[in-house]
Amino acid sequence: MALTWYERDQASLVAAQKLRFFPLEVVAGEGRFLIEPGGRRLLDLSASWSASGLGHGHPAVAEAVATVLRSAPGAGAISAAHPEAVQLAEELLAIVPGADDRRVYLGHAGSDANDVALRACRHATGRRRIVSFEHSYHGGLGLAQGISGVQVDAGADASADAVFLPYPDPLRPHLGTVEEAVADVLRSAEQALSAGDVAAVIVEPILSDGGLVVPATGFLAELARLCREHETPLICDEVKVGLARTGLLHCFEHEGIQPDIVTFGKSLGGGLPLSAAVGPTSLLDQPAGSALLTTAGNPVSAAAGRAVLHAIKSEGLVENAAAMGQRLADGLRGALDVADRCADIRGRGLALGIDLVTGDGLERDADLTRKAVYRAWQLGAVAFYVGGNVIELTPPLTITATEIDLAVTILVQAITDAVNGVVSADEVDAFAGW
Repeated sequence: MALTWYERDQASLVAAQKLRFFPLEVVAGEGRFLIEPGGRRLLDLSASWSASGLGHGHPAVAEAVATVLRSAPGAGAISAAHPEAVQLAEELLAIVPGADDRRVYLGHAGSDANDVALRACRHATGRRRIVSFEHSYHGGLGLAQGISGVQVDAGADASADAVFLPYPDPLRPHLGTVEEAVADVLRSAEQALSAGDVAAVIVEPILSDGGLVVPATGFLAELARLCREHETPLICDEVKVGLARTGLLHCFEHEGIQPDIVTFGKSLGGGLPLSAAVGPTSLLDQPAGSALLTTAGNPVSAAAGRAVLHAIKSEGLVENAAAMGQRLADGLRGALDVADRCADIRGRGLALGIDLVTGDGLERDADLTRKAVYRAWQLGAVAFYVGGNVIELTPPLTITATEIDLAVTILVQAITDAVNGVVSADEVDAFAGW
């Protein structure tokens, strides 16, 4: 019998680059759907961890890429200027608030954008320490990996100069009340900054892979104030939740802050490898040649990025994310028993999390969660979990009301079935996710 694509994948690709939640095989994508061998269509509620932010095969991205690919001038922006990279940088500068004297780094993924931003801050300030947050995710390589709480939790080496602070969780405050927990984190941040040796503070405006945690109102604004007071650069990682996903163009706009550096990735490339860091010349420009990647800023990915930015504006995707996110949250809240196995449905726009618990207070139920996403796949939808017990929903920004309603139906059935024992431990034991 011929091996399946999944079996061949298992025999040929290293496990170090995989997070598998069910035996998913995909041979094509169309709009908001993934297509398996044999033609079964799966509603994509992850958008490849938000990387396919416009969905699959978006016409504008496909046309832009095909046009440039036929006559792409070289591999990247390393030793020559070309229009696609220049125009993409100019368009990013136009939509990201900040001072006039700024520049853009173009890379392949959020990992390298964050790594470059962090190293640039170290060089510019002459300081070493980096303040980050527990259960954060900023990358899978280099310094970005070493200051990512999720990666360190999973066994990666923490940077010797990393300072990890609790990320304030309104549902499960690490200390007393939510207000007390926020105050405690801010005190710790100020103590670290007061030492005068912090090169940068890096923060996700929503703690994504740590459990889709939306911080208490005012926390990010106060953190930004502390950074200004101590003249320490603030890096806002918008890789997963930026570019319209939360119902505003930038997630940090919900708190009215203006970070020193903003990093992008995932959806910026429309499914192609592309990332960016936008910030002051005084931070990002030096040392020359310190962030060389031969194909970074290549014309094909840059053209895709420009098509994504244009589509977000021309198709009203900021507004669609706000409206469809509200429809999804309302549908789930109306159908799931929040007082029983669902402790919380939270998020902003089309970045939502379903927090599943054992039914005994707020004890996280990782077993139920992995069975629920497995069952959702069986029923025809793709969603993954983060933080051990939170089903993360980041569907394409182009999702329709009809598809939102289908998502609610499948997710409610999947969780109900998982609670009722439809999925066995044997079925999910091979799929550990994080």
